[in-house]
Amino acid sequence: MNKHLEGLVELSKIDKSVDEFTPQIEAAQSRIAKEQKKVDDVEEKMQSLKSLIEENQGKVKSYEEQIETLNEQLKSIQKKNKAITNEKEMKALSMEEELAKEKLTFANEEIERLGKINGVKSEEVAELEATMTELSASVAAVHKEAQKELSEIEKQKENLYKGRVEMVSKIDQKILAFYEKVRKWAGNTAVVPVKKQACYGCYMKINDKTYSEVIRGEEIINCSHCGRILYIETEKETAEA
Repeated sequence: MNKHLEGLVELSKIDKSVDEFTPQIEAAQSRIAKEQKKVDDVEEKMQSLKSLIEENQGKVKSYEEQIETLNEQLKSIQKKNKAITNEKEMKALSMEEELAKEKLTFANEEIERLGKINGVKSEEVAELEATMTELSASVAAVHKEAQKELSEIEKQKENLYKGRVEMVSKIDQKILAFYEKVRKWAGNTAVVPVKKQACYGCYMKINDKTYSEVIRGEEIINCSHCGRILYIETEKETAEA
């Protein structure tokens, strides 16, 4: 196997090792995001409840103002009763008084109803706050564990990158550019072995002439079907596989 092909094989293995960390990174980040979503959901519920409580408090204040106004109205009606001169005035004041009392009763009932609702919602907020405390601790623990894992992955990736830089420096730039071009669409299967005279990228059988050239390993040979770079595994590679 010529040195450039040998370099591409090693380079592809390094790139594959680097990319194999991606699922681990995504899994660690997913754990953090999953725990954080729990916190965000509880926070959203708390804010919704607090907004409802605040809205109800505004309604209560409005009803209290109405009660104050209605009480003043009833006092005024009582004064007017002393000055009634005929039955028509008496009926009009009586209707006004009855309507004011109905409104007063309704306002008091609404204040009581809204107070009960806010009491229940306040208890729910307190429960959510306790849950938030527990979740925050859980998020912190998961984040710490995930960050430790990610940090270890980064160290391993750095070592691989160092090896990659060294390997790239030994490969002809035109051959390297060709490898990167194939890798854009083939990913970690840009360089694949040939087994049983078949490309292990597309699994199509290659012709005898191409197979013979791959065995010699003197040049960079591509699969005539998919364009991947082909090579023959060494006994050591076969044993490791």
